Amino acid sequence: MSAPTIAGPPAPETQQRRVLTTKPSAQDITFVAASRSAAVSTLIIMGLIGVFLAIGAWPALKQQGFGFITESKWLPEAGTFGIASLLWGTFLIGLFALCVAVPIGFGAALFISEYAPRSLKKPLVTLVDLMAAVPSIIYALWGLFFLQGHLLEVARWISVHFGSFLPFFRVDVPDSPSSFTSSAFIAGIATGVVVLPTVTSIMREVFAQAPIGEREGAIALGATRWGMIRTVVIPFGRSGIVGGVMLGLGRALGETIVVYTIISPMFEFTTHPLQSGTNTIASHIAARYSESGGIALAGLLGAGLVLFLFTLVINTLAGVVVSRSRSGAATEI
Repeated sequence: MSAPTIAGPPAPETQQRRVLTTKPSAQDITFVAASRSAAVSTLIIMGLIGVFLAIGAWPALKQQGFGFITESKWLPEAGTFGIASLLWGTFLIGLFALCVAVPIGFGAALFISEYAPRSLKKPLVTLVDLMAAVPSIIYALWGLFFLQGHLLEVARWISVHFGSFLPFFRVDVPDSPSSFTSSAFIAGIATGVVVLPTVTSIMREVFAQAPIGEREGAIALGATRWGMIRTVVIPFGRSGIVGGVMLGLGRALGETIVVYTIISPMFEFTTHPLQSGTNTIASHIAARYSESGGIALAGLLGAGLVLFLFTLVINTLAGVVVSRSRSGAATEI
């Protein structure tokens, strides 16, 4: 009598993989469709804005060619105009804005995320969000009637103590208070206050996403609070910090009403930012749009196109930097 045989598992080729399928509900389908529509609509709107600016600016770009970028004068009636000085003034004010917004925003974000008591953290977050919701005209009036008067002595002190060996801070007539009003320095600081909520919010969100396990591990190994922040929180959010700075720069480059209210417009390369007189692309468009027509209007649209492309590139680079960092990857689903 033969021994009984035990049937083994079926051959690999006879095994069938079980596939689990879930039929999406009507709410899921609606949500996905709405999200895709919103994303596609954003891209379409941005593309249409770029096409509109390009079509409107084509006569000026065709007439001036590359000189539209290198020419510093704005004389459309004479057939000579360009945005070189406007570009310089735009980036100069953006630089001063970042000098204000980045260190203050970095410190505020660290305090809210790591040091503030739990009862105080939510009101501080709300306060930062409310600052971002304040209209720019409010910041413009504050900068014109309050900030400018208090910064005149600061600008004069910088010019007197540093202008002798740093020509960048030199002023032609340092004894006259009017030499320091309506300067790129004052406009940049006012713009930095406008940019501050954006930079603070982005950095705070990045710091808050630092892994809890790594935080607790650093503390368990004997690190102080600052040691934990220095070795865990800041390295984790380094790329997010860079992204926040770049997004703040893009916001500062496009600021209009604050700069338009404070500066004294001029079409020259100002190498003395403490001295009165500068101009930016956004404020120039706001000042000249109502009185321009024909080739002058095309030139303004060309200036808007250049500013649009600059801010688009900066914001895109910021998004790429954030998405490739640990902090950006931690938010992906």
